[in-house]
Amino acid sequence: MKPRSPAPDDPSAALAARLCKVVPALADLGMRTALVLRTLEAAGLPTAARALDKLASRAEQADPTAREVLAALLPLLGDPAHAAWITALRDLARDASLLGLSRLLRRRTRVADPPPSSPIEHRGIALEPGGRPLSLGERRALARMPARAVLDKLLADPHPRVVENLLANPRLTEDDVVRIAAKRPQKPEVASEIARSARWMARARVRMTFVLNPGTPPELSVPVLSQLLRHELAEVAEATQVPAVLRGAALDLLARRPPLPPDTQGGGSMQ
Repeated sequence: MKPRSPAPDDPSAALAARLCKVVPALADLGMRTALVLRTLEAAGLPTAARALDKLASRAEQADPTAREVLAALLPLLGDPAHAAWITALRDLARDASLLGLSRLLRRRTRVADPPPSSPIEHRGIALEPGGRPLSLGERRALARMPARAVLDKLLADPHPRVVENLLANPRLTEDDVVRIAAKRPQKPEVASEIARSARWMARARVRMTFVLNPGTPPELSVPVLSQLLRHELAEVAEATQVPAVLRGAALDLLARRPPLPPDTQGGGSMQ
């Protein structure tokens, strides 16, 4: 779908059009995310929010270019360094009735204090029965190494810093990341590390495993719905183990997707 021409004197439309032009031209996923962040921050919060609202609404209509731009935004949502900026976007979307952006950044409504998450374990952990407990620093160093046998033992490590290094290891496979994303109970800090990995969140199996894990925080899983196909959204909507806000968001997005062409009714769809 060709990016729409911005309306005169509408900086947010011009910004959205610019992102739709430059983001798909970059092959490197990390560079895409860096460009999106830099461009949105330079535009200022109000313009950035309105541009993202336009892109989110277009992505709901299965616009492939808008979905590419939002895919580059997703790693920022799991990065604590940008938490205040994301919160400001969410608040502005609510106050200015930017409905597309509000739906993209939807989170669980807190009716009570959430249960405390399990503490991050800093004590030494042995990689095999009877082995010497390894410190966090030692395990992080091992997670950077190419040895397959060591990586297999580290996949169950509960510490997010170890997971961070594993996800950056070029020897890690998609099956490995699916295993990490499927772990239950899932630590929110580990889910954040997965969400920050543009390399792995571009994989459909990883995305679905991530979204369907009931331990994934909705503020991380709901935006990922923008990248799912129709049949994947239907699977999420029927998944009773995930938070209700995620199921509701999937149903809402399914309702907003354009109707299937007559020749695809009952068959597969890329929407």
